[in-house]
Amino acid sequence: MRICDIINRNSILIDLTGKDKTEIINKLVDSITNDTRVLDVELVRRDVLEREKIMSTGIGNGFAIPHAKTKGVNGMIAAFARLKDEVDFESMDGINVNLVFLLLGQENEVGPHIQILSRLSRLMKLENFKEELLDSKSPGDVFSLISNIEDKILR
Repeated sequence: MRICDIINRNSILIDLTGKDKTEIINKLVDSITNDTRVLDVELVRRDVLEREKIMSTGIGNGFAIPHAKTKGVNGMIAAFARLKDEVDFESMDGINVNLVFLLLGQENEVGPHIQILSRLSRLMKLENFKEELLDSKSPGDVFSLISNIEDKILR
């Protein structure tokens, strides 16, 4: 399963503003409201925020991956935000976040959820990936960047 198979260009947000991680997560969840795979957006919101309370999804180097397995979706869904200003996500390395991937999966679909988390983790370790995301001008640029990397590197 590819990231580009589960992300919609309408849920790629460039220069998103927000005062804290809760506001950022809420805006990312709002971006998927019209996705046909969303069964209950408020359940999704609650599940993602509850997961975030357990342990921060700020993974380091300016990235966060808020995620949840939830009954609020019927399939895997991803969203992305490049933040206008860095936000404290209580990251493990103490560095504020400016790149956020939201990942949602069905409650009983553990394998695909872990597979996409692994793909995202591999992307984030690529040498120029962060800089290229920060330089992207549009949702289409972000989508193309991810798609091209998946085609060339993550086969």
